[in-house]
Amino acid sequence: MEFRLLVLIVLGVYCHGVLCGELTFELPDNEKMCFHELIEKGTKSTLEFQVVMGGNYDVDMELTAPNGQILYKDVKKQYDSFTWNADFKGIYTFCFSNEFSTFTHKVVYFDLQVGEEKPIVENLGEHATAMTLIETSAVNIFEELNRVLDLQTHFRLREAQGRAFAEDLNDRVLYWSIGESLLIILIGIGQIMVLRSFFTTKHKTSTAT
Repeated sequence: MEFRLLVLIVLGVYCHGVLCGELTFELPDNEKMCFHELIEKGTKSTLEFQVVMGGNYDVDMELTAPNGQILYKDVKKQYDSFTWNADFKGIYTFCFSNEFSTFTHKVVYFDLQVGEEKPIVENLGEHATAMTLIETSAVNIFEELNRVLDLQTHFRLREAQGRAFAEDLNDRVLYWSIGESLLIILIGIGQIMVLRSFFTTKHKTSTAT
């Protein structure tokens, strides 16, 4: 199956005070790709990834702190989510590896969120006024919209994964059907040749001297 390089959203998008990054990229076989992010000390961050297409939908992933400490490492993982608090200010590196695969490309999606989202309205519960009730409803709607957006992203990934699996299965069924058809034709030709040999008589003539 031919994979196309998919780049959905470039890293470095600010989402209401939170640094968000979503990226879908192609990871070739025997390759390793690393991404880097500057994170302040004490910042809470979350990294979520999922293999969308390719092989057994697995990839190796490693997250390294600026001091070289490995915060997260797993092999042949289909999807996972990891949250950590930065103990040091500096460049955090997360790498995806497909080095264990010899010929299968992978398409990987990841979502990086750096920092915690600040509330839309400060000190919401201090005053029981009509305005705060409206603000509360607005905050609830905002949170539900964020939840819907997150669910839509996961549904799109699952739809893409299911479509890739269905296309791969269709190709396998097609090749298997072609192979079976050729085999049936060869067997039929062989049976015809055997039957013809049963009804063919050879006349031997002898010459008298």
